[in-house]
Amino acid sequence: MNPIAMRALEQARARPAKPRRQWTCVEEARLRELYPNTPMPEMAKEFNRPYWSIYNKAHALGLKRSDDYLAGEHACRLRRENNPGVGSRFQKGHASWNKGISFISGGRSAETRFKAGTLNGRAAQLHMPIGTERVTKDGIRQRKVRDDGPPQKRWKSVHMIMWEETNGAVPDGHIVVFRDRDTANIQISNLELITRGENMRRNTIHRYPPELKDTIRQLGKLKRAISEVSREKQDD
Repeated sequence: MNPIAMRALEQARARPAKPRRQWTCVEEARLRELYPNTPMPEMAKEFNRPYWSIYNKAHALGLKRSDDYLAGEHACRLRRENNPGVGSRFQKGHASWNKGISFISGGRSAETRFKAGTLNGRAAQLHMPIGTERVTKDGIRQRKVRDDGPPQKRWKSVHMIMWEETNGAVPDGHIVVFRDRDTANIQISNLELITRGENMRRNTIHRYPPELKDTIRQLGKLKRAISEVSREKQDD
């Protein structure tokens, strides 16, 4: 094992996991007492917890702010009946100051404007013609099928093209996967149509025996630690 990996593994083993801090019965009782009328900054200081943790616990306990609190200055966004900000909103039927005004430049600007569909500079250098293929970082081979539309719609997986040419469109809620999990083995006999739910079940860690689950978790922890060490070395 190389030195970086060894150092990362040692740090991963030495780093204690932070247990989730549970609410105690005493804290819950205190929250019931304070929540109706106490501003959030004071409760955050009292419980040494972030706002979202206090809000979530109050919601779980069914706690509500009192009418006096909602009528006071600390209610802020909770004071719905006051309709805050109504004076600064656009009113229905309001016409903007620039309605109907054309901002097209005069002179010879029309001669120097980019024409629709024209590629220039860096975009022209990076342009790939329809039919070009590439491989994603996940090992999926894609083919360019169009030049227009959003970028994510211009490329399509080759195995999906092959499946649809043979079997038609993929139904909603389904995906096409590789039977042997080898993304380079693009053959119709190696493709399978399954539901997204089935794909989730196949890929969940819970389908493995306990000893293998622990190994997978440790491997993930090691990878994260290696990434952290690598970033530290780059910063140095």
